[in-house]
Amino acid sequence: MAKDWKERLGTVYSTNSDFEYEYDEFEEEETLAPEEQKLKVTLDNKKRKGKTVTLITGFVGREDDLKDLAKILKTKCGVGGTTKDNEIIIQGKFKDRIIEVLKSLGYNNVSSV
Repeated sequence: MAKDWKERLGTVYSTNSDFEYEYDEFEEEETLAPEEQKLKVTLDNKKRKGKTVTLITGFVGREDDLKDLAKILKTKCGVGGTTKDNEIIIQGKFKDRIIEVLKSLGYNNVSSV
């Protein structure tokens, strides 16, 4: 894959013919196994116009794996939701049901706040 010119915007110009641009390499964290995850499940209604959502925080891993877990939880609860800032946001009050689903998926270290 060719390096994108947008990744080297910090360098103005170099007259050195051997100059190598330094690229920011972003490497995603490896996803921990479910039994190693330490997830927290909380209810929240701040900045949501009074609507309550269930937040799942503490997930360590790739964004795709977080989205897959969110999809499972949304399906099991029959509601909408999203992922944002390494959190899963599920619409509504589903704390107990989400804890049950997470434990059935092997996430044994789940705490409720």
